[in-house]
Amino acid sequence: MSTINAAVLGSTGGSSPYAESKPLVVEQLQLDSPGPGEVLVRIKAAGLCHSDLSVINGTRPRPLPMALGHEAAGIVEEIGPNLGGDLAVGDHVVFVFVPSCGHCEPCTKGRPALCEPGAASNTAGTLLSGSRRLHRSDGTPVNHHLGVSGFADYAVVSRRSLVKIDPELPLDEAALFGCAVLTGVGAVVNTAQMPLGASAAVIGLGGVGLASLLGAVASGAREVIAIDRDEAKLAFALELGATSAVNSTDPEAADQIRAATGGGVEYAFDLTGVPAALDLAFKITARGGATVTAGLPPPTATLPLSPLTLVAEERTLKGSYIGTSVPSRDIPHYIALYQRGLLPVNRLMSGTLKLEDINEGFDLLHSGKAIRQVVVL
Repeated sequence: MSTINAAVLGSTGGSSPYAESKPLVVEQLQLDSPGPGEVLVRIKAAGLCHSDLSVINGTRPRPLPMALGHEAAGIVEEIGPNLGGDLAVGDHVVFVFVPSCGHCEPCTKGRPALCEPGAASNTAGTLLSGSRRLHRSDGTPVNHHLGVSGFADYAVVSRRSLVKIDPELPLDEAALFGCAVLTGVGAVVNTAQMPLGASAAVIGLGGVGLASLLGAVASGAREVIAIDRDEAKLAFALELGATSAVNSTDPEAADQIRAATGGGVEYAFDLTGVPAALDLAFKITARGGATVTAGLPPPTATLPLSPLTLVAEERTLKGSYIGTSVPSRDIPHYIALYQRGLLPVNRLMSGTLKLEDINEGFDLLHSGKAIRQVVVL
């Protein structure tokens, strides 16, 4: 057992600015040694994501208290019992926020993002084993966030939550591959399986949305329309390769896009978690096209949809979780593309911050003034 520093959420629904309400408190916690099939990792970098913010504001209910953070990278410090020989002390790793057991039906069908034990442990706030390795000094257990709890200087996680990576990649950049890149690029190449020369639109230009845009550009889309309410993000999307940009607050946005594209795009991607944005994505999808959503709306959200449109226009509406990825396959592939200059993920980084400044970082994320900030430890 060792003492670590971690950003802990004690209650949800606190109001912004978070720099004043301080929903996250950096505490000293007790971290157990890794159990069977588990690994101790020294965390070097962790990204701030809207999924973390959704836990803070209560949109995504999670058991509390919880040490937050799910997009991270670090260095292996200790190997637990019965792990096998595929990881060694000193290896560089990226965390994956759904551990895959390898044995349930989705895993055996090559869909580890839908791992049933992984989903159950994430909901319960435990590691894949069902254990909690975090405690306060009085013995009170602290829940794990999506099997990672990356806003900390160390973490014990399941081996199934880690992907070994090229040690030449800077770890602050590597962290983004565990969520933003895996989810955004995967929505294009895995969920949609968008072919070369297709037309696409991306709604929501946060970290995941811009990663999706990069994926569409790298996949050889002939047209990529960037859609957001923020003019600065629209301008940035054009720098990253979007062929045009549309402000979603324009009441004529859908009509303009359909007119400009001759009836809509072949693939529309919603990365917002906002039902109105998904509705817009569906409206601008062409006959025979596919609408893909990777946002996480509140559990009570609903979507108005005409089933007739699905049938008469042979439309497809698909959900994408973690980019329908096989992380052990996709993360190294995406890193290789980045290293070749084909997937400029580093341009998504808005800046770095210290762990003690994490509430201020979430203020920037909440206000839309940052794309991907990284806590460097």
